[in-house]
Amino acid sequence: MYLPPYFATDDPEALHKLMQAHPLGALITHGERGLDANHLPFELDTESGKHGVLRAHVARNNPLWQEARDGDEVLVIFKAADAYISPNWYPSKKTHHQQVPTWNYSVVHAHGRIQIRDDARFVRRLLANLTRHHEAGEPTPWKMADAPRDYLEAKVAAVVGIEIEITGLVGKFKLSQNKEAADRQEAAHALYARGQVEVASDMENPPSPPS
Repeated sequence: MYLPPYFATDDPEALHKLMQAHPLGALITHGERGLDANHLPFELDTESGKHGVLRAHVARNNPLWQEARDGDEVLVIFKAADAYISPNWYPSKKTHHQQVPTWNYSVVHAHGRIQIRDDARFVRRLLANLTRHHEAGEPTPWKMADAPRDYLEAKVAAVVGIEIEITGLVGKFKLSQNKEAADRQEAAHALYARGQVEVASDMENPPSPPS
């Protein structure tokens, strides 16, 4: 990934925050059939390993878990909201016209090593954690115990767990940090007016670059 210094961050808190807020990651693997990508909801365990551990599950019919080998290097891409930026939003454009369109976005690339967990206990615990987290905001949160036991066990048996020890995190937060403060602020205001609140807020509070 091309990474100019002013868009880079190595702040673990900022990287983990994006991953947790946008848990649907693109898992990139490279097997005998070449490159493959699977989009999976991940659980991030920040307390395990140097950079954290990712856990997810795939359908048993998905060839990923049979083609990937324990210890294979993989990449998981997490992406936050993105937005087109018009040069007309920059006050400086009215002065010198030296602005062009661009696109703002924030991504985290999690490099790691995969382990296949064909283990019903692992899968059941993972599904319980994911359900508890994502149902928390519902008026009446759904629980695994709400489903008939035999139905639930069949669903658990139909998936395979994966675990990824993160070996490195690379963050790119392209939020107009290379622009003048007034230009960045006015572009953020334009996004607020269009309802693109997440990108606008991120532009006003970008993470710090590496020291």
